Amino acid sequence: MTSDDRREFQRLHLAKPILASLDDGSALVLDIGIGGALIEHYGAALPGDQFKLLFRWQGEDVAFLCEVKRTRIVREQPGAETVTSHSGVRFVDAAGKSATLLTDMMATFVGKVLSAQRANASGEVGGTSAATLAQLGGARRARTRGWLTYRYVDGGWNVELSRSPLQPVDGFTVAAHEDEDELQTLCDTYVASDEEGRRLIRLVAELSAKGGA
Repeated sequence: MTSDDRREFQRLHLAKPILASLDDGSALVLDIGIGGALIEHYGAALPGDQFKLLFRWQGEDVAFLCEVKRTRIVREQPGAETVTSHSGVRFVDAAGKSATLLTDMMATFVGKVLSAQRANASGEVGGTSAATLAQLGGARRARTRGWLTYRYVDGGWNVELSRSPLQPVDGFTVAAHEDEDELQTLCDTYVASDEEGRRLIRLVAELSAKGGA
C-alpha cells in the first residue's frame, strides 16, 4: 500500500461553518470528517491538548472528546489578549450516540454536494442519486464482514477483498455488506465526477467502511 493510501481521513469543507462549543468557549467547525475536524476558536492551543467539542445536529447534541494534532494562530491584534486559532483535532471518544449522528450528518452533507454537482453537469435534478449515496454508511447490516476495494484503472473497475478500510487514491473502499445497486450508483457517480467530487465519494465510502469491521 502506498503512502498516499495511508493519508488521514477525508474531511468535508463546510460552506457554512457549524456553531459549536469548545469546553466553556465558543467555536466554529470549519471542516469535519469521521476521524476529526478543523476548529476555529479563541485562544492558543498546543498539540496534545484535549477538550470537549459539542454541536447540534437535527436537534440533538453531538459531543466528542478531542485531541489537538496541529494548531496555528490565524488572527492576533497587537496589544490584545485574545487570539484566534485554527486547530486540527482528532476525535478520541464519542458521547452517547454522537458517532452515529456524525455519520448521518456527513452522509447527508456529502449526498447534497454530489447531487448538486451532478445537477450542474447534466442539467438534471440528482436527488435520487444523493439519497442512494447517503444510505452508504448508514446501513446496519452484518451479513458480511470486511471490505471491498474498488479501483478505477484504464477505464474499468477492479474489485477485490481488502483487509483494510483505508481509501485508495484511484477509487474507494466500502464495507462488504453494501448493496450492489448502491455500489453501482457510487461507481457511476465516481466516473462522472471531477477530482473534488471523487474525494467526496471517498468520504462517503469511509462512512460505509466504518461499519465493515
